[in-house]
Amino acid sequence: MTKIAENIAALSQEIRALERDSQRPEGCVTLLAVSKRHSSAMIREAAAAGQVHFGENYLQEAESKIAELADLALVWHFIGPIQSNKTRGIAALFDWVHSVDRLKIAQRLSEQRPQDAEPLNICVQVNVSDEASKSGVSDQEVALLCAQIDGLPKLRLRGLMAIPAAVQDYDEQRASFRQLAALYHSLRERHPGMDTLSMGMSNDFAAAIAEGSTMVRVGTAIFGARN
Repeated sequence: MTKIAENIAALSQEIRALERDSQRPEGCVTLLAVSKRHSSAMIREAAAAGQVHFGENYLQEAESKIAELADLALVWHFIGPIQSNKTRGIAALFDWVHSVDRLKIAQRLSEQRPQDAEPLNICVQVNVSDEASKSGVSDQEVALLCAQIDGLPKLRLRGLMAIPAAVQDYDEQRASFRQLAALYHSLRERHPGMDTLSMGMSNDFAAAIAEGSTMVRVGTAIFGARN
């Protein structure tokens, strides 16, 4: 077993244990491998170990990887900030986008999604810590943006994403994720198709799972330090 395969197996075991500890159904949390700045060969190694979902932050970097790995049945997630001039490529290549935070970007993704492709799965990014340096809509803006996205023909509103302020205290981590989970559950009443809470990374996914995360984004613990 390769080091990457060992890492994936260990993470999967840890995630299953956290599901049990939180009295949640087994398999309810998806592991999204953050593969930015890691090679196609490393992604292929992870895929051979059973990993299906991969997250990329930069369109130009992702384009070559997606082409090189087209023989594999992988699910590609765009998880970085989105510039208007990148929406066409993102709409064409990716299965999911986690980082939509304004209507203009959502409209462009819908308009530029190929007609023969399935609707693009969308998570709205929420700035739960109200950090000026981070993307994301405020708690007050998220309901309107979700309603607008739900009306766009080539998009499928799936849920919410957040990157809270980095803190080491477990209870503080849980408080931020609890805030996003509360928003998510209130919005599901109006948008029953929502089923995804994309929250939790290498340093805080245990707290995220305890608060209801359905998808955790982990890079270094799978692939090692980036080049």
